[in-house]
This record gives sequence, C-alpha cells and structure tokens, in this order.
Amino acid sequence: MKTYLPLLVVLVLASAYGFWWKRKQGAIRSNKAIPGHRLSADVLGEALGTRATMVQFSSAFCTPCRATHSLLSQMVIPMNDVKHVQIDAESHLELVRQLDIRSTPTTIFINKDGIEVGRAAGTPKREQVLAALAAIN
Repeated sequence: MKTYLPLLVVLVLASAYGFWWKRKQGAIRSNKAIPGHRLSADVLGEALGTRATMVQFSSAFCTPCRATHSLLSQMVIPMNDVKHVQIDAESHLELVRQLDIRSTPTTIFINKDGIEVGRAAGTPKREQVLAALAAIN
C-alpha cells in the first residue's frame, strides 16, 4: 500500500490542477481601470466601437486564436455598436508588455472610452462574451 500512496497523491494534485486550469481558461474577469491608461484608435490602428471593442491578442501558431477570432468576428456582425480588433502579439511586443498579456489568445474588453473593463485568457464561450458585452454601458 505504501508504494501506491505517492501515486495517489500525484493523481489527486494533478486532477485538482487540471480542474482549476480548465475553469480558468476562457473565463472573463472584470478589471479595475488603470488610471490614465486608455487604448485609443491610434494604438489599435482601428476606430473603437461606439459602445465596446473586443481587442484580441493572437499569434500565428496559435490554434485556439483562430477559433476565438472566428467566434468574435461572427458575433459582432449583427452588433453595430461593438467592434472586434485582432492584434498580432508578436508584432506588438511593447503593447503586450504594457497590458500584461501572458498567453494567446487573450481578449480585452474595452468600453467606448478605451478603458479596459474585462479580460478573457483562452477561448471564451459565446454566453460569456454576451454577458461581458451586456455589462458594458
């Protein structure tokens, strides 16, 4: 029995970590605005949405980035006041550092003033995106 105890401990810890990681991926977290920090059309290279903008940071080799891009770009088609902007993280390393982007895909939700109001690391679910957009006035 003693020989199986270390294996059991490793399995329990690995399972707990797996459940935590799976729950964290794609979840949208609200952020407090950083005073004086705003994303503008000049920084993004495109105009902001009149209500909200979803800024997706991606990389060329990232498969989940393609799925996220497809989801978000399809969602904004019927929404006239929401915009989706995709940014290549490798080409904008300074912006990635400023915004503390740690993985791709990461989607930042900003309001009409360019202030970050939420963030999703990983591929968010459609319902999560709709709830995050509904919370932006």
